[in-house]
Amino acid sequence: MASHFHRERFFLYPEPIRAPDVPYRNERKSNLRVRGWFLVAAAFLMEWLSFVRRQVWRNAGFGSLLNIREYIEHTEPRFDPTVFPLEGGGSEFSESLEVEVENGVMHKPLLVHPVQKKYSVAHYRSLYLSGELTPLDVVQAILPLIRRDISPPGEHSMAWFDIKVDLVIKAAEASTLRYKEKRSLGPLDGIPTAVKDEYDMEGYMTSLGSVNDYTGQELNANKIDGWCVRMLEEAGAITLGKLSMHEFGLDTSGNNITYGTPRNPYNQQYYTGGSSSGSAYAVSAGLVPITMGSDGGGSIRIPSSFCSVFGLKPTHGRLSIFPGHNHSNTCAVYGPIATDMRSLAALYTVVSVPHPTSYFPLSSPTTKKLVGDANRPKVIGIPEAWFQRATPAIQALCRGIVNWLAAHKGYTVVPIDIPFVVEGQIAHALTMLTDAATLLPDTRGLSPANRVLLALGRTTPSTDFLLAQKLRHVLMKHLAWLWQTHPGMVIVTPTTSCAGWPIRSASELKYGVSDGDQTVKTMEYVWLGNFCGMPSISVPAGYIVPEGQVGEEEVADQGTIGKVPVGLMATGEWASEYTLIQFGLDAEEAGVDQQCRPPIWVDIVELARQKRNGNSTI
Repeated sequence: MASHFHRERFFLYPEPIRAPDVPYRNERKSNLRVRGWFLVAAAFLMEWLSFVRRQVWRNAGFGSLLNIREYIEHTEPRFDPTVFPLEGGGSEFSESLEVEVENGVMHKPLLVHPVQKKYSVAHYRSLYLSGELTPLDVVQAILPLIRRDISPPGEHSMAWFDIKVDLVIKAAEASTLRYKEKRSLGPLDGIPTAVKDEYDMEGYMTSLGSVNDYTGQELNANKIDGWCVRMLEEAGAITLGKLSMHEFGLDTSGNNITYGTPRNPYNQQYYTGGSSSGSAYAVSAGLVPITMGSDGGGSIRIPSSFCSVFGLKPTHGRLSIFPGHNHSNTCAVYGPIATDMRSLAALYTVVSVPHPTSYFPLSSPTTKKLVGDANRPKVIGIPEAWFQRATPAIQALCRGIVNWLAAHKGYTVVPIDIPFVVEGQIAHALTMLTDAATLLPDTRGLSPANRVLLALGRTTPSTDFLLAQKLRHVLMKHLAWLWQTHPGMVIVTPTTSCAGWPIRSASELKYGVSDGDQTVKTMEYVWLGNFCGMPSISVPAGYIVPEGQVGEEEVADQGTIGKVPVGLMATGEWASEYTLIQFGLDAEEAGVDQQCRPPIWVDIVELARQKRNGNSTI
């Protein structure tokens, strides 16, 4: 009866059925790491010699779904993981978040020590309301740091593809006038932000990180703005252009040989993670408190983990991509990245307003505050065998946060099992690459690394693709069974099983890199939320000693130079973003003493103050 009532609250909710109890097996083979001119040659061979790409396809494990065929072949395939709440069905989306930023009421920021200070949405809002700074002051402090069209380019310009200075200044002047006339639009008015180069925005080209032009066509009022961009504009946020991304979002390092690769703010010998590389970099470096990214295979959560910021991958379909196109419409979503949880909640509240064509219901006037909810379940599910795929140091950091939450916030920790996680990761990758190969039949001008991946996507037989969708349905049913058994549970794992992604050669930055083993490690846990459509959040968990130092891959201390951030990830039931935000607030408090700013962090507020006071050094 409880299960029937629960399913009545949703449309397309999977039937709760436990998956077959199959022992955890990890029989992955090692993949060849290729870079430089060897990668260029490998791309040529993969595209023109079918027997080469078939061998690489098999070695990567894409044919292994046949090994579990007996367990999944009688399940109907599920090609789309969308599950949405019904109007008035008791879902979290019948209530909207109340973000307490008015008059600086977001209370004191959690990061209070001088070395840990980071500027949140609330910081900027309070400065604007007091008149100490204006949005124009802040924008004029940021622009010289991020522009590519000046000589020399701005110190942080590698994280940006394009900025239209005239549009940015116009928006900042309009916001400044609104504050002066006491008619601010709300919490995001005047807040500097930027979007990944996957969002269509008036005045900008959309390249998806490539040499090609994929800009959308004008639809409404002769504008091409995507829905999320439009919501930001209506909220008064100042969007400072397009951010860097991995070409087509097809890998997780953030490497981009066309526009350049932003380095990790904590360690310049590491990648930022991807594909939302610029989005995470911009927040981590202190340039803006919030950005928008996208996530088809961890592309929000992986760079958030690597750059020690907060990133939310919403429920599949929750944020509208209209009028643009979802280039991986069974796995990819838009989502926010932020310097702190309350800033993330403020951004999510604005961009999650459903488009009129959305199946998700509009929020009612009722609100929920960002404070503890004594009635909500506080259950953490740990898939132990899978959890142990992470390095010992990452496990230790993540378990430390889990233990703190259990001891100080009243969480109950329960063991759970999720079968087919190795095969599921393969099924997700197979689906993503097949989608990409279908959309990109012409690979001229693309990076060698992506040409290799697209060649693999063209190799997948229809039988294997169908088995992948059957496995998707089996996993979704099993997850529904888990939430029937443990209502309100969040599934907690590390965000990645590895500590960052080192840049191992200068040739990688010129020609690219294809490292399947490292990609698998970065996506070890994140794929589940994409493939099965649930929301998932990454929060900072601590830092690891980098490669090449004494004690490498151990937990770093405060004095470690070039420490590498890692993240903890929580995945919730469909349409449970509110639960994840509450969890994120608790986890943020758990890890506050470990957090620190990266060496390249910029004090934008102090720069704005100096510029306002006429300091010529800006």
